[in-house]
Amino acid sequence: MIGIEHISTYLPEGRVNNLERQEQFNVNETFLTEKTGMRYLAVKGEGEETSDMCVKAFRRLEEELGPLASDIECLVVCTQNPDAYGVPHTSAIVHGKLELPVHCACFDISLACSGYVYSISIMKAFMDANGYKKGVLITADPYSKIIDMSDKNTSLLFGDAATVTLFSDKPKWLIGKCVFGTDGTRNAAIRVRAEDRKFEMAGRAVLDFCANVVPENIHATLAQNNTVLGDIDKFILHQGSKFIVDMVIKRMKLDPAKVPFEAAQYGNTVSSSIPMILANEKEARQVVVSGFGVGLSWGSCVLSRLCDD
Repeated sequence: MIGIEHISTYLPEGRVNNLERQEQFNVNETFLTEKTGMRYLAVKGEGEETSDMCVKAFRRLEEELGPLASDIECLVVCTQNPDAYGVPHTSAIVHGKLELPVHCACFDISLACSGYVYSISIMKAFMDANGYKKGVLITADPYSKIIDMSDKNTSLLFGDAATVTLFSDKPKWLIGKCVFGTDGTRNAAIRVRAEDRKFEMAGRAVLDFCANVVPENIHATLAQNNTVLGDIDKFILHQGSKFIVDMVIKRMKLDPAKVPFEAAQYGNTVSSSIPMILANEKEARQVVVSGFGVGLSWGSCVLSRLCDD
């Protein structure tokens, strides 16, 4: 029975203070606190690569649980901002830096905001199919590599972080059925421009997508798991912005106390945004995790706690 045993996180020390950028973008503090929700953005160090962030997250895991490297049978990295140009795959680079066993399977998953939900489903299936007992999923998507700092639509939102999720046959969280979706006809809504390799996002299109698709996807996920809204203790949504999280709360008539927004001090960390919150969840017994964004893609899942920390 493979599930989630532990989650550790890594946040770079660098910060961009959005409160000091109000004049540059002609916005006020209310816009930053109630719309984007991001007061500060975490930013990786100069020369710090995606694989370096992955390694630091794994070292934090070992600080919390003890030595693990020799026991890891598979390593998956979820990122759309890999080392260099993506060849070799970042997971192989991380494997080398951590000196993991040669029998350890490694591969990357190229997904962003929905990536954590897709990745936990893949990890569970991959480990079950191959009889693995210990594996790690690392999320690291430093958007500072591609952000245009003069773009109001994106540069006030995204922060850098990495997380590592330990999967094992001694889980604390069981992974229920996931429900996924993609609308590739709207793929250009969030993209990197070919001409300058800078990130851009059509804000209105993304908001409309979130408002219509996310609540429907969560309801479908609850149905697949034979549960209802009232049975869920927490709804951990991708931290796209505070406005998006609040919009889903309103559309679904959720209790705001059950829907955390914790990205104000570090920003939208893409595939890391859900595990950044889940790592600190100590009380909830049933949790919905829901990721949505680049693709346009989305996915939600119910996680059930087996035991206390």
